[in-house]
Amino acid sequence: MSKKHPIISVTGSSGAGTSTVKATFDQIFRREGIRAVSIEGDAFHRYDRAAMKDELARRTAAGDNTFSHFSIDANELERLEDIFRIYGETGRGQTRHYVHDDRESERWGAPPGTFTPWADFKDGSDLLFYEGLHGAVKTAAIDIARHADLKIGVVPVINLEWIQKIHRDKASRGYSTEAVTDVILRRMHDYVHVITPQFTQTDINFQRVPVVDTSNPFIARWIPTPDESLVVIRFRNPRGIDFPYLTQMIQGSWMSRANSIVIPGPRMDLAMQLILTPMVQRLVETARRA
Repeated sequence: MSKKHPIISVTGSSGAGTSTVKATFDQIFRREGIRAVSIEGDAFHRYDRAAMKDELARRTAAGDNTFSHFSIDANELERLEDIFRIYGETGRGQTRHYVHDDRESERWGAPPGTFTPWADFKDGSDLLFYEGLHGAVKTAAIDIARHADLKIGVVPVINLEWIQKIHRDKASRGYSTEAVTDVILRRMHDYVHVITPQFTQTDINFQRVPVVDTSNPFIARWIPTPDESLVVIRFRNPRGIDFPYLTQMIQGSWMSRANSIVIPGPRMDLAMQLILTPMVQRLVETARRA
């Protein structure tokens, strides 16, 4: 953690909705005049698309059916931790982009399934913003969590997460339901051992809970809407959180535990704005004073 160069980390599984949370942070940064540099978790994959396909085939042939992008050794997490550390100390660092599709290929000038070259951060940033799979990993060898000043977990209930992933991958990547199901099954070991432990490290978790039947996510014909959902917001340390103010400002909300508030799904963006804006302001004001 660093007073001079703060780091915000948003962590969630594939299909959890971290990109939606990133959009809210972008609004906060723009409104408050905060200069943020952003890095994406996909930039730290160890393999490009072709090499990952070859590595998957090799691992499967060797009897390993658990290797996936969730896996520690499928990612350059030592480098990610080093970039967090260097940024916290100096305000400098590097990142690159993983090119997912033709649209991103036009933007970044690299073929789909490859990486852009590593490039330095722009000078003069107020904070570093991370969004991806591994922003709060803590193992015997790696401790990314300790470098982040504000850690956010995005954790919809698992059936909803799977529905969102299936619909996204079918619509944007042309996968079949069977292909996405195979990916989910392969990732399950590291979902349990790598992804979920991070949510004990996060400062705030946002968990969307549908109030419609999602008992079989593999045949769901549509994604539950915000109107069909509640959101549970859990604070690791509730000290200093003005719960009476939040329940007054967010219509239809209530406290479910001493460290948790439940809100209607359509109020999630409002809740994030109310909760996160003062936290971001404090980080930046402290950094500027330092």
